[in-house]
Amino acid sequence: MQHRKDVTTKSCLAGIALASVLTAIPFGLVTARALPPTQTFVIIAFTAIAQVVVYLRYFLRIDLKSSSQNKLAVLGFAAVVLLILVGGTLWVMFDRYYRLT
Repeated sequence: MQHRKDVTTKSCLAGIALASVLTAIPFGLVTARALPPTQTFVIIAFTAIAQVVVYLRYFLRIDLKSSSQNKLAVLGFAAVVLLILVGGTLWVMFDRYYRLT
């Protein structure tokens, strides 16, 4: 089994640690109800964006230093999928809220 030079156990563990911390922060805030809902939502949004960056960097090995067309296409596809998922979720949730009130 060949190992690529940029794939190391240290970088994988760093990615797992960062992803775990970025998951625990919103979970802890929601569980403890430490902040008002608006501030909690903003922090959840920022940690979600940070998680996407961590996943792209540490697990998919996508960096912006290379000018490869394939990496740019993957990054664009991830952005479109993220926009569709977040936009669709918000649309459905606000529609349900509107219909129930």
